[in-house]
Amino acid sequence: MRNTVFATLLSAVALVLAAPALAQNEAAQGQGTAVVTVLPKHNGEMAPNISQRDIQSVKAGGKTAQVTNWQAFRNGPVELVILIDEGARSSLGTQIGDIEKFVRSLPPNVKASIAYMENGQAVFSGPFATDHDQVLKALHLPQGIPGVDASPYFCLSDLARHWPSQDRSVRREAVAITDGVDYYYRRYDPDDPYVQAAITDTVRAGIVVYSLYWKNIGRIDNSYYGNETGQNLMDEVTQATGGTNFWQGVGNPVSFQPYFDELTRRLNNQYELSFTAPLKGRPAVENFDLKLTAPGASVDAPKSVIVVPETNAAR
Repeated sequence: MRNTVFATLLSAVALVLAAPALAQNEAAQGQGTAVVTVLPKHNGEMAPNISQRDIQSVKAGGKTAQVTNWQAFRNGPVELVILIDEGARSSLGTQIGDIEKFVRSLPPNVKASIAYMENGQAVFSGPFATDHDQVLKALHLPQGIPGVDASPYFCLSDLARHWPSQDRSVRREAVAITDGVDYYYRRYDPDDPYVQAAITDTVRAGIVVYSLYWKNIGRIDNSYYGNETGQNLMDEVTQATGGTNFWQGVGNPVSFQPYFDELTRRLNNQYELSFTAPLKGRPAVENFDLKLTAPGASVDAPKSVIVVPETNAAR
């Protein structure tokens, strides 16, 4: 009996001593960043100058976050990947001129590279470079073989896991040229595991993903259902990362140029938002919600962010 009482007392003391540590863990703070795009609603208008005072609220994982920094990127360094689906129809050749024009228009602060979706990987044809001629040497027509990409979502995950640079102080942006059709998961499902993995991987890597629609070779790619499914899934990925999916219906666009013009506007009007938020344990991908006062402007913020312990923060 005496031993039982003694053991009970020891357990109580241990709980009392552990309580502060548990409370500290509950109150642990993590930090993260988000790339936010603020655009004037009409072309030709000046983008509004947004300050930290215009931020109404920020939530990560449903919990209130504290803004620690808000600043325009302006001419900060950018790494940009143009990721082309090798299964795309050879008619993509009609857009080669627009791709070249876009690359040549990139300012000196943007390092670019071209990669191809092939067998579930993002296969790079060269390193990041500001030399436009060097970048464009890698540009070629896709193979146009059905299913050669394996899955565009496999390729996006691979791109995120093997981003060529380790520099996390730069903006990471990727433009995927694909119809988004996934032969490994053919039905529409917002919880498609490969799509969710692509979202998790790109958010962890800090990549803003954009997509340009171009139809692939293949039976499913030629169906309305397949294309509609692919584009809805690409919407999920781009919106989660703070990018956008450029498409209008399931017909190939006449020209990529309007989309590249819009992409350029977006790159020129981005802000970095840094914040702290409650975090339990390991780094986690959390839902993100931003309320921002920006009259006369449209605001695109990512729907997901990576929150890491403050001591492990990448930037």
